[in-house]
Amino acid sequence: MKKTIFYSIFTFLFFTHSTSSQVAGDPEIKKMIGEIKAENLEATIHKLVSFGTRHTLSDTKSKTKGIGAAQQWVKSEFDRFALESDGRLTAAIDYFEVKADGKRIIKDSQLGNVMATLKGTDPADNRVLIISGHLDSRVSDVMNVKSEAPGANDDGSGVAAVMELAKIMSKRSFPVTIIFVAVTGEEQGLYGARHLAELAKASNWNIVAMLNNDMIGNSLSSGTNVRDNTQIRVFSETIPFLETEEEAKMRKATSRDNDSPSRLLARYIKTVTEQYVDQLKVKLVYRNDRFLRGGDHTPFSQNGFTAVRFCEMNENFNHQHQDLRTENGIQYGDLAEFMDFEYLRKNTCANLAVLANLAWSPKAPLNLGIEVKELSNSSTLAWSAPEGKAPYGYQILMRETSSSHWEKTFFVKETKAEIPYSKDNYFFAVQAVDALGHASLPVFPVPIK
Repeated sequence: MKKTIFYSIFTFLFFTHSTSSQVAGDPEIKKMIGEIKAENLEATIHKLVSFGTRHTLSDTKSKTKGIGAAQQWVKSEFDRFALESDGRLTAAIDYFEVKADGKRIIKDSQLGNVMATLKGTDPADNRVLIISGHLDSRVSDVMNVKSEAPGANDDGSGVAAVMELAKIMSKRSFPVTIIFVAVTGEEQGLYGARHLAELAKASNWNIVAMLNNDMIGNSLSSGTNVRDNTQIRVFSETIPFLETEEEAKMRKATSRDNDSPSRLLARYIKTVTEQYVDQLKVKLVYRNDRFLRGGDHTPFSQNGFTAVRFCEMNENFNHQHQDLRTENGIQYGDLAEFMDFEYLRKNTCANLAVLANLAWSPKAPLNLGIEVKELSNSSTLAWSAPEGKAPYGYQILMRETSSSHWEKTFFVKETKAEIPYSKDNYFFAVQAVDALGHASLPVFPVPIK
């Protein structure tokens, strides 16, 4: 017992003293982050705005106006990026039919998600990462398909981030598959995201993480006029939508209400973002989305996938879901002139850092458990090595039960460790890491009796 405790303390000291290269981050990820430019994102926004309206049910025949023209342009950009990908990136518009719902779809319609798939290089690794923004836009009346609906921030910002990452990341190779998607039908009821999530479930895709970016380019709030471009909100569900009865029993027994897979992803995002992106903090919001509202990550959560939403810290409701007009000296409408493109750049960098770290990481540890055979003021965790590429080692994460994020990290080389902290007072998780510090998503332990 004492030997194991000594070993764990030793390896913790080893980690904090001798892995500064991991703390500093992967130089290739930093290089990619440096390639993200605010002016490129701004140019994409202006192009998206030029289509007049991108309402889900707007013109699909015109080459210059409406959702159809916007879809074709995004597809053409993905095709252009593919030319520098050595054949790894392919693009398509995934068309699907929706029936009139008597609400926001007034007639049977064909919708389409614009997708670019960066194929993983390891045939034995079936992991999939998805990043999305929604291409459609709207004005005050969600059924108004004619009026100008610029959709600069909502959600041109998310689409611009997706496109920028497709351009930069497709020049590199990753063992796992990354899907960059501009979905449609969000404003009409999350139709595009639901179609993709159901397709993924039916096709048995092994989605490790889904990152939804919806409104990530505005830093000035309406009403308070507070400007903050140093924080981004990440929303994550508390209790999984598809939790089984057995999983519910385990959640209650282990008090893991704040450790759903999506919440573990949210904490991962916070750790990686604050390591790689200067002047940006992640605000963890403990709900699936804003109060009584939803986004394109929700259908993925509802289908059992690990999904979160990135959203700006301060929403400006004068420039969200508004007709273009001026009233009492106030300009309404979602126009590019009201965006903060440096803020959009930083939020795009956060997404890249997360995707790249996950894409290059080993798979997560298997069969993680915490021993409960005997009462003890120390905690023993044991797990199995993941399939595929052998990890360089493992990180045991620890936090107090009242803390929102991880507070201590222990590095170990073995698949079992005893640490001198009581499971009564702390939560733990384990992730696999490679020699460059790319870490898998954390895994929460179950009791070993």
